[in-house]
Amino acid sequence: MMIILIFSSLSFLLGLILSYSDYIFPKTIDPIINKINDILPQSQCAQCGYPGCYPYAKAIINENEKINKCIPGGSDLIFKISKLLNLDKSLEDINVQNKSILYTTVKIDENNCVGCSKCAIFCPVDAIIGAPNFMHTVVQKFCTGCNICVSHCPTNCIKIIEE
Repeated sequence: MMIILIFSSLSFLLGLILSYSDYIFPKTIDPIINKINDILPQSQCAQCGYPGCYPYAKAIINENEKINKCIPGGSDLIFKISKLLNLDKSLEDINVQNKSILYTTVKIDENNCVGCSKCAIFCPVDAIIGAPNFMHTVVQKFCTGCNICVSHCPTNCIKIIEE
């Protein structure tokens, strides 16, 4: 009983010290990074070259990364980010750079799908629907083309389709 009381008191004291130090030395986070992160599609597909949407938003601000690297976001996202950052470039100039990006989606060959559900587990936007041990399908409207599900399919029944 005495040990529990000692550790509880010690935990409470350390919590007070951490709360006080957080109040005295607050973390400074650039709010524009959070605004860009809110605009990004949050698919965490890593097609931009960064492990997720927040590191990409951070790179846009801190490392002057190009704003046209998010393939699932498309030209609408480029327009929103350029408007948020008040960039001088016109949208036509940005779209010229973006023409080389190939937009894709995926399609499941439903005859070969065994219903293992591995693709649906890894889909970051929940575009794959189906029940375990039954055929799955992709809702094209929600698919961002991140192609993460392709590597997790054990039967190779997921094909990449160009838009």
